[in-house]
Amino acid sequence: MARTSSSKPQTVVVDDRRLQLTNLDKVYYPATGTTKGEVLQYLAQVAPALLRHASYRPATRKRWPDGVAGQMFFQKNLDASTPSWVPRRSIRHRTSTNDYVLVNDLATLTWLGQTATLEIHVPQWRFGRTGSPLPPDRLVLDLDPGPGAGLPECAEVARLARDILRGMDLDPLPVTSGSKGIHLYAALVGHDESLTADAVSAVAHELARHLESEHPDLVVSDMKKSLRAGKVLVDWSQNNGSKTTIAPYSLRGRDEPTVAAPRTWEELDDPDLRHLSFTEVLERLERDGDLLEPLAAGHLAQLEPTPERMATFDKLETYRAKRDPDRTPEPFGPESPADGDGAPTFVIQEHHARRLHWDFRLEHEGVLVSWALPKGEPTDPKQNHLAVQTEDHPLEYGSFEGTIPAGEYGGGEVTIWDAGTYDLEKWREDEVIAVLHSERRGSRRLALIRTGGRGGDDENSWLIHRTKTQPGDDQGGDEDDEPSPAQASRGARSGQAGRGEPPAEAPRPMLATTAPAAELARLDAEDWAFEVKWDGFRAVVEVLPGDDEAVVRLTSRSGQDLTVTFPELQALAGMVDADDLPLVLDGEIVALDADGRPSFRRLQQRANLTRPRDVEKARRGVGVDLVLFDALVVGGRAVTGRPYTERRAELARVVTPRRPVHVPDALDGDLDEALETSRLMRLEGVVAKRRRAAYTPGRRSRDWLKVKHARTQEVVVVGWRPLHAGTGREDARLAGSLLLAVPDDDGVLRFVGKVGTGFKEADRRAVVRRLRPVDDAPLDGVPRAEAVHARWAAPEQVAEVEYGDWTSDPGDLGATDGAPDEGPRLRHSVWRGWREDKRPEDVRVER
Repeated sequence: MARTSSSKPQTVVVDDRRLQLTNLDKVYYPATGTTKGEVLQYLAQVAPALLRHASYRPATRKRWPDGVAGQMFFQKNLDASTPSWVPRRSIRHRTSTNDYVLVNDLATLTWLGQTATLEIHVPQWRFGRTGSPLPPDRLVLDLDPGPGAGLPECAEVARLARDILRGMDLDPLPVTSGSKGIHLYAALVGHDESLTADAVSAVAHELARHLESEHPDLVVSDMKKSLRAGKVLVDWSQNNGSKTTIAPYSLRGRDEPTVAAPRTWEELDDPDLRHLSFTEVLERLERDGDLLEPLAAGHLAQLEPTPERMATFDKLETYRAKRDPDRTPEPFGPESPADGDGAPTFVIQEHHARRLHWDFRLEHEGVLVSWALPKGEPTDPKQNHLAVQTEDHPLEYGSFEGTIPAGEYGGGEVTIWDAGTYDLEKWREDEVIAVLHSERRGSRRLALIRTGGRGGDDENSWLIHRTKTQPGDDQGGDEDDEPSPAQASRGARSGQAGRGEPPAEAPRPMLATTAPAAELARLDAEDWAFEVKWDGFRAVVEVLPGDDEAVVRLTSRSGQDLTVTFPELQALAGMVDADDLPLVLDGEIVALDADGRPSFRRLQQRANLTRPRDVEKARRGVGVDLVLFDALVVGGRAVTGRPYTERRAELARVVTPRRPVHVPDALDGDLDEALETSRLMRLEGVVAKRRRAAYTPGRRSRDWLKVKHARTQEVVVVGWRPLHAGTGREDARLAGSLLLAVPDDDGVLRFVGKVGTGFKEADRRAVVRRLRPVDDAPLDGVPRAEAVHARWAAPEQVAEVEYGDWTSDPGDLGATDGAPDEGPRLRHSVWRGWREDKRPEDVRVER
């Protein structure tokens, strides 16, 4: 590449933008003599590929005004010297709002080179054309070698990660970072509407933890430097929505002008693998094209004018139909959504029409979504105001003040009562939560909740609520505290609910039915909600008034008192209001692993303990969390007869959760999207719940349908075989396998096979002590090969196994009248653990 020798300022035109380039012969890389002019020439040649992977992403810059031997400046915010034509977007942080450059065109890229920006760092998500942040479109793993490791070790880890990612239907592409390690990118094609940055980060974290557990001598997932000697850190954290990664094809501020360069997998097999210089990258790009081009598949659909996005262009049809532009000064808006900068806006307009009211409008998807507030914005969380949704308005209406002529639609005086920007926390069909920011009236958090039914005469009826938690409050979290639709549908009546006596015995929880594929295919997201299926112990949770403070009582599905076993869950008492007691809630006790995923095996270490000393010892090693998902009694009154949606809203109202208590939202999207999210998070499955259905305690209902990713079956343990039975090395202190049974439709135990894998040695020893021996087999039909060495046990212990398939239809249990070697059997069973919360009569075939 020829060196630019002129030191005189040059005015150039790039993409119709005039830029002045100065000090072109300044040396940026002393080791190679590479000048600013050469950097600008590189950026011009690499631009088509670099822009493909950096555009519409808020860029963080690293600048070296005096070259890489001088001081580096880390810059997020654009300053006053930035040309007005440089594209930008604003992001509100906790303490500030920053304007980030969008590297969308060659002119902007050239301006970055002129300002000595050598490194461009971007997140894994993009802004949409209307300015709204889009979901992440790619996953990244940063393979960072510790002391004593290098690129060969990173390449080895990359190959291991590739096998896992391909098993997840993701196709990873390698990039040597130009600094030390390797980046792996995978396009999230088809997941743009269902995944969040947190979800992708959790998947990446789990993958890193798995690699570490399988290859502890090579991989580490913990950021601590003391753990990284001779190993490769799989940095999963760059999938966080606030984190960035060096953009592909960006230069690095190292001694030499190396580049974050896409590579082939064959190159990673080269033992002499090294980082590439900018001249090599240009030669490869000309020869091979952009090796990273498939990565763009993750975002193309988001930016194209799809039918869904085109539909937003017609949102003003109702607005325009009600107005005559020749008779009213109101704006009529553009033909398509505006490409506005910055945070979304809101406006509240005082409207002296036939009746005084206030119009509340939020910028969303290119229009102002609007509600009429007859009594204005509420200022007291205890007083909710009516909100009536009206037609969407054009964005220009946010600055409209004036007189609408008498006789015209909305005739009267309009003035701006308040205006500013807002942070969106939730936007759903029936619920919106936003934090407003204005110089005139400060910041406040409001919730809008639809109270009318969709498609009915009252479908535009909402309420607007000022939440208990407000910006600046120190209340330990930002969980939703909006009122329930049930309250709203009753006109948001005030008053204290009557008190009732808590039930002497906790009710049995409602049970889900395993659904066949044909039934699942008919589920409509309009009628069904989809929740995570949690892998833990089901519990009915009572919060009861006490002498000094509330008391939490936990009861298992089988009626076992779990209160002393999980004392940390008493913390729930401090998360509810005394006015709402007594409370009866439904939930699941889970033990989370290091990735925040429920681990049934970890939960086993806390099970069946009642002595305080034993509980405290186990608690130091394994903590538990409580996930709440339904409400049965509130303020002493049963709410089981109300629809699911109302009970869930009531649950969100009465509990202000913080660790170890959680009240998670239902999953977004339809069943397929919910299952995909659950699968990527490596969770157990999904429970579909009919939105209008009541809660039926103690009954298995088709209003709740469960879907598991892995096949699991609860079983009754009827015996065990010693380790090495029949080999002459039998060890009667250790169980080699357990003999399993399941009740048929008449409650008769039927033999369904055995399980001998998935145990630790301590498990095998504990089984022998746990099972109560009996002299004879507690069931018929055990094949002689299994019975000859069996030790029989009383059929009173329930466990759970994972399995590959049944040998025949499990509906045929009992059809062979207990004949040996006949009947359905579980194949490839793997031990999961004891079900302390189940009784033998609770066990059913999971069809």
